[in-house]
Amino acid sequence: MSQTKEYTLSEIAELTGSKIVGNKSSVVNNIATLQNATKESISFLTNKKYQKYIKTTSANAVIVATNFKIDNQKNYLVSEDPYLAYAKLTTLFKKPIFEFDNPTIHPSAVISNRSQIGNDVSIGANVVIGPDCIIGNHVIIKANCSIVQDVEIGEYSVIHNGSVLGSDGFGYAPSKDGYVKIEQLGKLVIGRDVEIGASCTIDRGALDNTEIHNGVKLDNQIQIAHNAEIGTNTVIAAQTGVSGSTKIGKNVMIGGQVGLTGHIHVADGVKITAKSGVTKTVKMANVTLTGNPAAEQKQSLRSQVYIKNLPELEKRVQELEILLQQLSQKA
Repeated sequence: MSQTKEYTLSEIAELTGSKIVGNKSSVVNNIATLQNATKESISFLTNKKYQKYIKTTSANAVIVATNFKIDNQKNYLVSEDPYLAYAKLTTLFKKPIFEFDNPTIHPSAVISNRSQIGNDVSIGANVVIGPDCIIGNHVIIKANCSIVQDVEIGEYSVIHNGSVLGSDGFGYAPSKDGYVKIEQLGKLVIGRDVEIGASCTIDRGALDNTEIHNGVKLDNQIQIAHNAEIGTNTVIAAQTGVSGSTKIGKNVMIGGQVGLTGHIHVADGVKITAKSGVTKTVKMANVTLTGNPAAEQKQSLRSQVYIKNLPELEKRVQELEILLQQLSQKA
């Protein structure tokens, strides 16, 4: 049984780049929400709607923004970016699992002798790595993943449980006798420091490669089709589908259950809200899209208002038609 880890506020401030207001020698041993914190907890305030809990929380210390009005009732860690400070703080309290403790290959893993495995790689139970794959240094592949074939994974990347990488893309040519399969001859190239969530599926390319660039973060249950390209530091939430040959730029943020049709481009810095459907190329960088079909957010919201009012507009048109008919009969 692992021992509880304890840290002084001074140690935490150094890790998170925060400024201490209060007792720098005070000790905490867990991180918790404001509502559930104890006297041994450190907590955080990143959303204004939770500010009401500051007065009642039992937390030893709270991470807050630089514009927060400090009182002398508790300890504070003042940060320019409390959410980033919270993210760094979670690394202190992460429970160890075998992949992180001692990089190892589980005895149940099956690895093709035509593939290359780098240094300090962790491969979990029941992982299958097929032919012609290259796994970089310090990569973590968790249990039950299938790295099918022709997959390259850059160093320090993490693949979570049950994901399938390098599977066949969906390609068939119609004929009078049915559909003829198009063999998938390309690769899947995954960059450095990429994190792929549980139960994701990423196809290798048909001819050109499918590419997931450095720093990309994927949530669970995402489908990325053959020859797609995901740009550096793009993040995608759960159940999103990216169709074949679609190119997504750098620093794009995509919400859950978004659908992107094939053979389109999405510019750098675009934000796409949950459940949107992107059917056309997005040329303008740093815009926010919403709706189905997706449009610039303000335009889409205006359209939704018009659609909501259509029944009332129809009723008014019918009343005007009746009135015009009555006036015509009197003339």
